[in-house]
Amino acid sequence: MKISKNLIGLILSIIFFYFFLTYTLDESAIFWYLYTFTLLIGSAIAILTSDKKDEVPIWKCLLFGIGYGVILYGIIRLLYIILNSISNEFSNSISKYFVTYGPNTIWHFVLLIFIIVIGEELFWRGYVQQALKSWTTPFTSIIISSLLFAGAFFVNGYYSYGLITFVTSLYLGAIYEWKKSMPLIIVAHETFIILLFLIMPFT
Repeated sequence: MKISKNLIGLILSIIFFYFFLTYTLDESAIFWYLYTFTLLIGSAIAILTSDKKDEVPIWKCLLFGIGYGVILYGIIRLLYIILNSISNEFSNSISKYFVTYGPNTIWHFVLLIFIIVIGEELFWRGYVQQALKSWTTPFTSIIISSLLFAGAFFVNGYYSYGLITFVTSLYLGAIYEWKKSMPLIIVAHETFIILLFLIMPFT
């Protein structure tokens, strides 16, 4: 019975995310508000269902988190270069997505850095990925949770961004299973975002 309740909770949580993300992508004018709201709910779910304690020292979270974030940026940058060399459709699609939904005000960056990134990690790595381990192996849970996250963009027609999301999720999910540190992967994700949108944007 306990497993059934956990499974139902997981399915309902994912349906909630897909429903609100689909509606959010259809309403670009209020994307930042609705996506922030969605991830605040996701964060609450993760916090209420998690009993894990982080034991990695703060200095290691910062040092290794920044390093892993830089590596992630390099991986995604290389993927972008390779796929763009095959067809510029990939870069055009990414550019279109960033123009429509990318951060372009200080308020957007505040939401992105302090709520959205943290919410994505808490929900997808801290909740979904960990919940899936009740029925499968850690390796498989990383793949499934990454597919589920990216799938939310795939089903809405954002295939290029969905691919980036999938690769990013695989990477961060693997680090989370390895280091068992939520703050560390949040720092890595934050570093990646800062590099991607502020320091060395792709387009």
